[in-house]
Amino acid sequence: MQRFLSFLGGDGPTSDQLCRRYLILGGTGTISTGLVMHLKGSHEVTCLNRGHHPLPAGVEQMTCDVNDVPAVQRALEGRRFDVVVDFLTFTPEEAKQRVACFLGRCRRYVFISSATTYEKPPRTLMMTEKTPQHNPFSEYAQNKIRCEAVLRDAMRTQGLPLTIIRPSYTYGDHDVPFILRPRGKPYTLLKRLREGRPILIPGDGNIFWTITHNSDFARALAALLDNPDTLGEDFHITQDECMTWDAFCQVIAQAAGAPEPNIVHIATDALCREEPDLIAALKGDKCQTAVFDNSKLRRYLPGFRFLMPFREGVRRSILAIDGDPALQAVDEAWDRRMDDLIAKLG
Repeated sequence: MQRFLSFLGGDGPTSDQLCRRYLILGGTGTISTGLVMHLKGSHEVTCLNRGHHPLPAGVEQMTCDVNDVPAVQRALEGRRFDVVVDFLTFTPEEAKQRVACFLGRCRRYVFISSATTYEKPPRTLMMTEKTPQHNPFSEYAQNKIRCEAVLRDAMRTQGLPLTIIRPSYTYGDHDVPFILRPRGKPYTLLKRLREGRPILIPGDGNIFWTITHNSDFARALAALLDNPDTLGEDFHITQDECMTWDAFCQVIAQAAGAPEPNIVHIATDALCREEPDLIAALKGDKCQTAVFDNSKLRRYLPGFRFLMPFREGVRRSILAIDGDPALQAVDEAWDRRMDDLIAKLG
């Protein structure tokens, strides 16, 4: 155990750790990018994806559609990995394909599920890994639950060396996480804040939520995988810090040098009636309390600390966005949508 305790508070593995062969299914999304950056240089890292986005130097690209089973099997021929981390499985049918492809090819298969699978609405304040999994509002969450069932069955009946990980809302250095924001164009929200324009927050703004930086997620996951006792277990990896959505908004505004935010609260039910496509994101996720008990994580990783509080993480993100013109596009359609909803329902 001492071998993996030594780096829980640091930025990466120490020299006494074994170099492992990691295969990341994905590797270019927000959460998986954090893991790739954490592992590269200390381990052999291969990313299997369609090759649409460049990878960091030193990371091997395996170009393949993960859902093309014959192609994946050809690409994997003669290769074995210590750890496969799967960010790309979203349906039970895909989970069955992964078992067919990776059973016998790795020492550990890590399925990235989601904390949205925990029951909605919650019956208790703190969620643990034993919280029932039931989310009638989100097809995404329902499918992740079914994926977990398929993989657990493969663990019981075929010996799949499984670990399940459930992230909640996780962001990186080029994103501004928030309850309602345009995907891929974070400058849109910053611009609204800096101009003092109204910011829509569903409900009364007092729902407590948890947001985790991808560097903290990566450190925790790498540490869990260095502990052999975590085989067959499930964990959520979520910050200890939690705030209300109003408080998140105020922190973002301060980090952006914006005035006190002009928050407009609109009832969640009214928003979902007007915009049914928001039901999964709001009723199935961000308008339900999300506070996590991390006791199990720390039983397996004594001394682990989350190092990136939201105030620091979002400051880094805004500095990166302000410094890169390519990240300063505005989603005009989303911007108008917010104005229309506020005018109609606010």
